[in-house]
Amino acid sequence: MAGVRIDVLGPLQVVVDGQIIEVGGMRLRAVLTRLALDAGHVVTFRTLASELWPDEVPSNPVPALHSLVSRLRRALPGPAVLRTEPAGYRLDLPAEAVDAIRFERLAQEGRHALRAGHRAAAQDFLAQALGLWRGEALADVAHLPFAAATAARLAELRLGAVADRIEAQAAGFDTDRASVVVELEQLIAAHPLRERLRMLLIETLDADGRQSEALAAYADYRAVLADELGTDPEPALRELHLRILRRDAAPERAHGNVPAPLTSFVGREKELDFLGDRLRGSRLVTLVGAGGVGKSRLASVAATEVAGTAWLVELGSVAESADVPDAVARALGLPASADTMAGLVDALSAAGTLLVLDGCEHVIEAAARLAEELLGRCSRLRVLATSREPLGITGEALCPVAPLEPGPAAALFIDRARAVQPGFEPTTDIDRICRRLDGLPLAIELAAARLRSMSQKMLAERLTDRFRLLTGGSRTALPHHRTLRAMVSWSWDLLTAAERRAAEQAAVFPTSFTVEAAEHVGITVEELHSLVDKSLLEAADGRYRMLDSIREHGQECLVRSGRLDTARTAHTECFLELAERAEPHLRGAGQLPWLARLTIERDNIIAALKFSCDSDDADTACRLGAVLSWFWTLRGDHVESTRRLGTVLRMPGAAHETARLHASAGYLLNAMFAGEFADASTVVGRPADTATPAAAFVQALLSLATGEFVAGSAVLEPHLSDADPWTRGMLWLARSILDGARGRGDQDERGVSAAVAGFRESGERWGLSLSLMSWASVKITAGDTTQGLAMLDEAVTATRELGTHDAQPVWLAMVRIDGGDTDGARAQLLHVLERSSSARQVSLARIPLADLARFEGDLAEAERQLGLVEDGGDLAERALYTAGTGYLAVATGDLDSAAHNLAEAAGLAAVMPDLPMLAHIAVGMADLHHRRGDPDSAAELLGAAHALRGGPNSGNPDVARLLRDLGSYRAAYERGSALDSANALTKIQSI
Repeated sequence: MAGVRIDVLGPLQVVVDGQIIEVGGMRLRAVLTRLALDAGHVVTFRTLASELWPDEVPSNPVPALHSLVSRLRRALPGPAVLRTEPAGYRLDLPAEAVDAIRFERLAQEGRHALRAGHRAAAQDFLAQALGLWRGEALADVAHLPFAAATAARLAELRLGAVADRIEAQAAGFDTDRASVVVELEQLIAAHPLRERLRMLLIETLDADGRQSEALAAYADYRAVLADELGTDPEPALRELHLRILRRDAAPERAHGNVPAPLTSFVGREKELDFLGDRLRGSRLVTLVGAGGVGKSRLASVAATEVAGTAWLVELGSVAESADVPDAVARALGLPASADTMAGLVDALSAAGTLLVLDGCEHVIEAAARLAEELLGRCSRLRVLATSREPLGITGEALCPVAPLEPGPAAALFIDRARAVQPGFEPTTDIDRICRRLDGLPLAIELAAARLRSMSQKMLAERLTDRFRLLTGGSRTALPHHRTLRAMVSWSWDLLTAAERRAAEQAAVFPTSFTVEAAEHVGITVEELHSLVDKSLLEAADGRYRMLDSIREHGQECLVRSGRLDTARTAHTECFLELAERAEPHLRGAGQLPWLARLTIERDNIIAALKFSCDSDDADTACRLGAVLSWFWTLRGDHVESTRRLGTVLRMPGAAHETARLHASAGYLLNAMFAGEFADASTVVGRPADTATPAAAFVQALLSLATGEFVAGSAVLEPHLSDADPWTRGMLWLARSILDGARGRGDQDERGVSAAVAGFRESGERWGLSLSLMSWASVKITAGDTTQGLAMLDEAVTATRELGTHDAQPVWLAMVRIDGGDTDGARAQLLHVLERSSSARQVSLARIPLADLARFEGDLAEAERQLGLVEDGGDLAERALYTAGTGYLAVATGDLDSAAHNLAEAAGLAAVMPDLPMLAHIAVGMADLHHRRGDPDSAAELLGAAHALRGGPNSGNPDVARLLRDLGSYRAAYERGSALDSANALTKIQSI
């Protein structure tokens, strides 16, 4: 809500448009404080109760909480600020509306700015953060355990922010260091064991020329530590003490040649800390990583932070290996000499010397020999090298440099964009840009420079031609750092002929791959290891991955050599073999590990399918499609399956009949769940005969699509006793769907029970869950709620084991609602919201959550849940959402909108046709007519819902209410329930 602020960094205050609103009563202030700490998020009833009544939680705390919240709502500016959720309460404010949350964000930004060297920005952020404090945090409720712990944490963050602000302030040229010393002494008096405060005091005294006082401050702290803890100061503080003793007060060193940076250092703080540890523990450290990943910048920043003298030698311009020692001598400013090595040894023997050899990959052997000899002859020298492969000598410690993670990559892009475009405001395109560029700093910086002439959206769209786009780097950079293509070509040209061929073959993989897959396309294990060593491949968890920019270059090389199709054929054969090996396992109890394996290889298998389609290889496409169809079914990717298999089945050319039949069966099954049956008969031709179970299954689903339900059931009959339990389960499942479409509930139960038996025997979870859900629905509709809910529990277990991200968990919850188990349904739907990684599944779960809120009379919450439903979904999901808006419109009295929405939902459901969905919509229409004062039509529609569903479904709260309200219109109800499914459908569509 605009203009509302909650302040807890001091006594609680609510500020609305600048005016303070009083909230009286300790308990109310405690509720508001607790909700404010998680503003925008649900705080559960259980959490609130345990934290408000820590000593003795009421036996039934929800009514007590409702009472408190009702009183609190009256004190707040409008009820919409505080919302009731299914599991608790939520303060409907942005997190930034709470001063404690705003403080944490500002303090963190201040610390990041300080570490990046932006001290003025750091002081600004930290001043804003500290200015929010008005006293002790959570002062009103400090006696409660949750508040005490949070207050202590905030106080700790506050002290850290104060220290950060002092550090930023003390580094300025015009700082009044005397006042800084006074402030630090006051803080130390309150916190005598805080080493960072002591270190800041000693550094400030030293920088102010007060070395004797700095040494005295160190002695005082060492004595306090010895008395209180029996320990000594940390190594960093002891090192500072030694520097002061040696009268080395200046933080900058007097020698060396590492240049001051021209741009800020962004996104590598963790790597910098790790590198610092490496340099303290090893005399030779090599930064290894792909070209453009930021090795040189990381090395130069690290060099400025080590104690002693650092010399930077840029080897990128050295053409011959023999010239490496002379290049080092020139960088050190040594005169020409007949014995270059002797001069280097003499110059680098001083204590604390760091030699940075930057860009060793093209002179790797010479650089390795030089480093080894210098380290052997200069006992106090350390060497930091950067290279795309290790130097490979004894004592070398590697420090891998990976591409930037999404957050730091975006931060780098924004920083460089603001340098070329004042007033730059980031958009969501940034994440897409950085992802397409692999998080490579060089590519990101080149892309940001393009914002001088194009928008972020244009830049994101044009990255399909990244090599042509990303040019124009710094004029003073080495040639291979000026364009993305030059950078990749530089790495490529350093490979041997065999390595180049292996890298080109690896470029055919669109994603990561295994050793076995690499060998299938002609890459040896030795070549793999070599490409990893040279940073052309990344290795992790037994798989190998090539950066997109390198892959694109490799594919260009394959095209130029005429080997692209050969490589793609080998790739396709590899993943066809894997898919067909997985297929029988996907239909049994061992499906989970194989499903996981195919999920990892999904992009590779899709690429194989696409190549077979592009090359008009109908047989391979059908063989892959046959396996993928069931894989997509298990994952719930029905829409993708329908789209891709439709392309396969429309291909010209011959395909093995069995493969085409299985691909057709998969297409029809997924099209049914995607609500895209309309095109089924044009995509899938009728089988020549139905002598096999697969052919009968295809014919049966085609009959379902065309409304020939009796014929579809008949064609399955000869195969219902098939020896294979999974096949038997699928055929009985199809039979039950056909019987349900005819409104034959008695036959439907026979079919689903036989399907359940087949799937239980095979161990296959998807079919078992779906069959159990259907059987549970039949039981609940007939009034056997106990057995129906038990079946649902088993179905939920199977679904969760499978990890599907389709609609099935939500449909299961809706069947629970039909059985009157609203608490179980709510728990299941909230589990989806909390645990699911599928945005589609989360969105769909909000529709029945809206129904649950409506049942309780919370129409605002119902409207909020429906408002969070995302566009899209398959036909059934769109029908369910539209029906949900119709139900809500009836409840709010907007009967015209209700009529429109329910009619639209009925039209969507009739396309499939989905009789249970149509029955659900008919109940909404019955409620609409009841509200309009037409109870006779209402009762008849309620009866039509009974006919479509095959039972009364009296456990559903809407149905139960209408049955009570319309009990005196029994004749009209029986008139509707006596209709067959076709006439019941006509009845609904005529309303």
